[in-house]
Amino acid sequence: MRPSGRTPDQLRDVIIETGVSKYAEGSCLIKFGDTHVLCTATVEDKVPGWMRNSGKGWITAEYGMLPRSTDSRMQREATKGGQSGRTQEIQRLIGRSIRAVADLKVMGEMQMRLDCDVIQADGGTRTASITGAYIAAHLAFQGVRRLGLIKEIPLKMPVAAISCGIYQGNPVLDLDYAEDSNAGADANFVLAGNGGIVEIQATAEDIPFGNDAFEAMLTLARAGCKTLFAKQNEALGL
Repeated sequence: MRPSGRTPDQLRDVIIETGVSKYAEGSCLIKFGDTHVLCTATVEDKVPGWMRNSGKGWITAEYGMLPRSTDSRMQREATKGGQSGRTQEIQRLIGRSIRAVADLKVMGEMQMRLDCDVIQADGGTRTASITGAYIAAHLAFQGVRRLGLIKEIPLKMPVAAISCGIYQGNPVLDLDYAEDSNAGADANFVLAGNGGIVEIQATAEDIPFGNDAFEAMLTLARAGCKTLFAKQNEALGL
């Protein structure tokens, strides 16, 4: 029995609210159960110096956790003198994930900055961030298209992410913190709407896991992302 009472293939309740930021070009608040992440997209009419005159755009991301997003207050990273390795790794993952489904040439020389701020954490903050960042990016591109700055949405297909793991010997979908902190294996799957794999991060927490366990987690992840793609389309009105 999972601590939450969910079945092995059951996602937490996923709720997506769009247009939650007055000033951002695109925004959403995405909730995976008790994990809540605010995702915003900012569009700039410039690209990094190394991309000038390339005719291509760029998409980058930043990630952070608010001090009371967990059960005890965390110190802001800015007061510690810099970002942790975990923060840097996650925000790079978010940027790679959205770029994987984007046509940078369609963007022209503009840059999109995606900010994912964890308001409340209960496991799966990086996967919720990726799933929400796609929505914020799509909404921002819709606005840019309405202004006539691009002819089409540069996102070729959706991308979403979900965690899976081995909990008490069983493959399970969408780990919350109670499971994640006691899992025998922990994996994050970033999948594209065409069925392709963008990235997989998988770690054995006690003993190595075999192909059968990995295939079981991948099957769960594909089913979970199929639901997330539908949630994304519903939120975007597609």
